[in-house]
Amino acid sequence: CFVWTVGLGLAEMAARALTRLSSGLSARSQVQASHLPFIRCLNLHEHDSKGILAKYNVRVQRFKVATTAAEAKSAAEDIMTNMGAKELVLKAQILAGGRGKGTLSSGMKGGVKVTKSPQDVHDFSEKMLGYRLVTKQTPPDGVMVNKVMVAEAFDIARETYFAIVMDRSFGGPVLVGSPEGGVDIEEVAAKSPELIYKVPVDIAAGPDKDNVFELAGKLNFKGQQQEEAAKQMLNLYELFLKMDATQVEINPFGETPSGDVVCFDSKINFDDNAKYRQKDVFALEDSSETDAQEAEAAQWGLNYIRMDGNIGCLVNGAGLAMATMDIIKLHGGEPANFLDVGGSANESQITQAFKIISTDPKVKSILVNIFGGIVDCTKIAGGVIAACKETGLKLPLVVRLAGNNAEKARAMLDSSGLAIQSADLLTEAAKKAVSTL
Repeated sequence: CFVWTVGLGLAEMAARALTRLSSGLSARSQVQASHLPFIRCLNLHEHDSKGILAKYNVRVQRFKVATTAAEAKSAAEDIMTNMGAKELVLKAQILAGGRGKGTLSSGMKGGVKVTKSPQDVHDFSEKMLGYRLVTKQTPPDGVMVNKVMVAEAFDIARETYFAIVMDRSFGGPVLVGSPEGGVDIEEVAAKSPELIYKVPVDIAAGPDKDNVFELAGKLNFKGQQQEEAAKQMLNLYELFLKMDATQVEINPFGETPSGDVVCFDSKINFDDNAKYRQKDVFALEDSSETDAQEAEAAQWGLNYIRMDGNIGCLVNGAGLAMATMDIIKLHGGEPANFLDVGGSANESQITQAFKIISTDPKVKSILVNIFGGIVDCTKIAGGVIAACKETGLKLPLVVRLAGNNAEKARAMLDSSGLAIQSADLLTEAAKKAVSTL
């Protein structure tokens, strides 16, 4: 499983944690009680990930992608006949882990199959494609399988760990390696810190080849394998630099019984600020498995996550959003979403935010909570008024504005002729929103 992510930070991690933990705790307490990485991510299918690694001459399994059982069989025959593979692995391509232990709506167990027969690949594919795969990481009804990947299967003789990370303490990239791979590196660091090796890199000069070769030796690669491992480490650094990555993690970075050095599993974090120049990578994202409202919000530069409550929230700032969710719960309500419009929202974004919130059938009331530090409250008020008129909003609406031009903004709302309830304090706003239910 290749996992490629672009984190957007604590705000969305907090919101996702809130939706999954018990409702008895405050939003902030629930976040603090959870160490689960619920982060909004750029997720790429495994075959796309492998393709990018291969582009930088990192050794991965040779593979082909198929959308029909006939294509899968043809791919299997080609991989065995022309590429010399002795065994094949067939994998359902969905953006979720645990595929091997999942269940398909066709009745077949497992979204990962190993075989030596192209006909088996055909038969397994028939029971994968067009069916929903349920794993521990999918919704209860599973995810539709539209593609399968046919690849050569490798045995792993030995597992090591290799990563490239941006390390503030070193002021730049650091190569990290350990001869203990295939397990959580945090566990190795806790139990055997002497087996964690770090090599700082001058980002202007690049990695020193002798130091990289020495690191490969510390991972117990010998002879030709040491040279090959060092070469692949350098190739991974090139990927790290040219693709604006903040982390490249290969675990396991392994060796086959025949002595091949292979990247078996990978996790890459991209710098989302570099999206404008990494368009090819971000274009690979498959949004078909993403919540439709979340995908639409992202297109408008809004950070939105659907939740399970009935009070829609429109807030600027992650911390204020968390506080808003906390106080709604404190007064007996349940937040229906996390929605951060940011500090430079315009009227069109506000209008779109209202459209997104109001499309959720669970939403029975909307609370707008804006602190005008960067943003001018009159712009928010104008956006709220325009949104109400354009969408024909029928839901109860409570608006709390504070900060820059807040008094003028409240006057705009009061004179709009719309059924908007204003509030000066957040507690007052939350109580009004809950009382409308």
